[in-house]
Amino acid sequence: MWRASVLTIFPGMFPGPLGQSLAGKALAAGRWALETTDIRDFGLGGHRQVDDTPAGGGPGMVMRADVLAKAIDAVDTAGRPRLLMSPRGTPLNQARVAELAAGPGAVIVCGRFEGVDERLIEARGLQEVSGGDYVLSGGEIAALVLLDACVRLLPGVMGDEASGAEESFADGLLEYPQYTRPPTFEERPIPEVLLSGNHAKIAAFRREQAEKVTRERRPDLWQVYLARRAGPKKPPSEA
Repeated sequence: MWRASVLTIFPGMFPGPLGQSLAGKALAAGRWALETTDIRDFGLGGHRQVDDTPAGGGPGMVMRADVLAKAIDAVDTAGRPRLLMSPRGTPLNQARVAELAAGPGAVIVCGRFEGVDERLIEARGLQEVSGGDYVLSGGEIAALVLLDACVRLLPGVMGDEASGAEESFADGLLEYPQYTRPPTFEERPIPEVLLSGNHAKIAAFRREQAEKVTRERRPDLWQVYLARRAGPKKPPSEA
């Protein structure tokens, strides 16, 4: 079973939306497991303090290494990657999601305040992961995004297994436009080729549209796609 362990000072945020829809049904069916650890249970003093002022001065507070270490050590992390949701981490993409979903699960530390003591990141081998180029109030929402992306790829979670192979980022492109009934909406008809029944033409049309959308909206992805399609560069021939 794919296991997710989340360390947070707000355990009440979980499962949250993960208790609904595909992820919620899969959780209830035992296709994956979710456990939360309240970092404050390992806090110091009567107020269960988990943070302190930054060394060298500066605004805000920093999560303490000793407190977080005790929380992480209390979780069975064997065999699972230890992740820290952080805006300075490696951006999460579909390839990383697929890699995580294919493994035994993940241990996710949700940062708060100004961040986490760097010594804890090094000492516990945390892999920093970013949900995008923006800053959230904490790592919990980013963790929910990561978990949802992984869970939907687990065997038996999606009703149509082919869905995952044809959606955005699956082959380096954004997904092609989708249409359904009615045949005409406000004088906008469904493209005729999609109603033709010719599967080869439909596949070619969808590929063309996926390339068009990616080229227009994500030139960064388009350049990567072109480079991959061109194949590895041949070494220069010897004189």
